[in-house]
Amino acid sequence: MRKRASDTTADAAQNTGDNDRQFVTALHRGLEILRAFHPSDQAGLGNRELAERTGLPNSTVSRLTFTLLKLGYLVYDEGIGRYRMGVPVLSLGYACLGGMRVKETAQVYMQQLADRCGDGVLVALGGRDNMSMTYVATARSPGMISLQLNVGSRISITRSAMGRAYIAACDETEYGDIIERIHARYDPADVPGIVNEIENAKQQISDRGFYSNIGGWQEDVHAVAVPYRAPHGDNPLMVFNLGGPAYVLPKDRLENDLGPQLVELVNTVARAGF
Repeated sequence: MRKRASDTTADAAQNTGDNDRQFVTALHRGLEILRAFHPSDQAGLGNRELAERTGLPNSTVSRLTFTLLKLGYLVYDEGIGRYRMGVPVLSLGYACLGGMRVKETAQVYMQQLADRCGDGVLVALGGRDNMSMTYVATARSPGMISLQLNVGSRISITRSAMGRAYIAACDETEYGDIIERIHARYDPADVPGIVNEIENAKQQISDRGFYSNIGGWQEDVHAVAVPYRAPHGDNPLMVFNLGGPAYVLPKDRLENDLGPQLVELVNTVARAGF
C-alpha cells in the first residue's frame, strides 16, 4: 500500500529545506502547486484537489492559488471553480527546453531510430522531476500511435525503464536521496523489491549498456533505457528510452536488436559533444 501524497510531499520538503536557512518554504510550496498539474487535467483543478495532491493545508493552498492567479501563472474558470495553468508557465517550459542543446542534437537520431523500428514504438529523452521522469523529447514513426506520451508527460521513476536507468546512473548523494524517498513513499514490504529492480538495472547497464524493463511499468509494455550525461559542462543526467506494446517489442527483439541500437544512438550523441 502506498503512502498518501501528503506524506511524500512533507518528507520531500523536510529533506530539502529544514536544515537550510536560505530555503524559502513559501516559494517551495508555490512551485508544488504548479507541479501538481498534469497534462491530463484539461478541466483544471480545484483547491481541494490541489490540497490532496500536494499535502498542503486548504488555507495555504487558497493563498497560493490566489497569488499565482494574480501573477498570471494560474487562470480561474468561475463557471466550474477550477484553475488551469496560465501562459507564463509555458514560457518557463520553453526556456528550459531551449537550454537543452542535447535535445536538438538527439531529435534527428531519435526520429531515425523510431522510423526503423516501425509503428507502435516510441523513442524518448527524459530527465528527473522529483519522483517522476518527465519527457523532454519524443519521436515515433508515422502511423499508429500506441503510447500516448509526449513532451511534458511524467512517468514513475521507480517502475519505468527510464526511471530505473536514471537511479542506476545517478551519483551517490542523489541515489541516497531517492532511496530515502522510496522508503517514505512506499509500504515497507514493497521497498526491497523496488530496490532490487534498481540494482538489477545498474547491473544490466554495467554489463551491456542498457536496461531492459519487461512489463515493469505496465504489464503490456516493454522498454529499454540508456542513461546519458553530456561530456562537457555541468549538464544534468538524462535518459534515452525506447518502448512500446509487448506484441511489437517482444523480449528477444528488444534485447538483441533495439537495445544495442539505442546504445549506439547515445554514443552518436556523445560524439557530437552535447
